Amino acid sequence: MADAMHRQDTREARMRTLAERLEFAVDKTDGGFTLTRTIDLSRPERAENLTLSQAEELLETWKLRGLGGG
Repeated sequence: MADAMHRQDTREARMRTLAERLEFAVDKTDGGFTLTRTIDLSRPERAENLTLSQAEELLETWKLRGLGGG
């Protein structure tokens, strides 16, 4: 059980590090994660109520597309 929590905490820390590099704000609520990015975009990018896996996937997509999002 402790190992599972440690892995979850490690994944969340990695996700937050990537989010910071990609200039996303991360908020964690009971409903999951909210990722918001407003820098260099014509309209804000916002995804709400994401699981950790969904947040990781969204950030990996942005990483592949580059900071401009395209």
